Amino acid sequence: MDMPSVATQTPRTLELPVASPDGHEAVLLACIPAAPRARLLWVPALGVAARHYLPFADALAARGVAVFLHEWRGNGSSSLRPGRDVDWGYRALLEDIDASASVAAETAPDLPRVLGGHSLGGQLAGLHLGLHPDAASALWLVASGSPYFRAYPAPSRWALPLAYRFLPWLARVNGTLPGRHIRFAGNEARSVIADWARTALSGRYAAAGVDADLDAAMARFSGAARAIAMADDWLAPPSSVAFLLSKFRPSRTDTAVFDGARLGVRADHFAWMKRPQAVADFLAG
Repeated sequence: MDMPSVATQTPRTLELPVASPDGHEAVLLACIPAAPRARLLWVPALGVAARHYLPFADALAARGVAVFLHEWRGNGSSSLRPGRDVDWGYRALLEDIDASASVAAETAPDLPRVLGGHSLGGQLAGLHLGLHPDAASALWLVASGSPYFRAYPAPSRWALPLAYRFLPWLARVNGTLPGRHIRFAGNEARSVIADWARTALSGRYAAAGVDADLDAAMARFSGAARAIAMADDWLAPPSSVAFLLSKFRPSRTDTAVFDGARLGVRADHFAWMKRPQAVADFLAG
């Protein structure tokens, strides 16, 4: 999908209410240029509130892309927080993405549609496209790879299976994953961690309550894909990004590995959010 380089547009910002079928509510942040050429629904990384992507949304809006920042259930503007008595997994997260996509379509209709995400958000975006292959014509991924341990270089792959068994156990015993305390993600619902760990150990996507073969569904997506891996990102190294992309059958794939010189900041999992211009140039270029 070809975009202009940089447009001299002052975008309008909106806060749009979103409600899921089970009653969950959140705010969808929108950054819409005066003359948008495409519409992007962006799914954040696990534990990262949507508002942290506003500089990224501004950068894309300056390049003619209307950006809608989805909010994770349990984070930011979400009406829920996980607990022993409040739990959900990928199934609910996918229903939330459906709800945000509907609001984005109503707000900025008749535009080429892009779905994308950062880290686990990119994986969920890909799962959404697997279940709804006509929902977008392009998939954009930033620092988003499969957590499958065999997709990681040594020595990471040797230690990851232990972590992938420990974290679901911790979430189950504690009632939630205490991510703020262990410095991994946020405080997350235990069933989200169970679904994530299942993929991390098997290499295949599955979710409790979702009967579809998600790997087979992802292979149905035949739109364009653009993906950026970060050179110093141990959470989503280039090999894991490549493994995630192998789940699809895109008509065209553009990939890049960004280093610190290209970004202007350290090329790790999160620092690009502080200076998103180079990322926006690649995705919207």
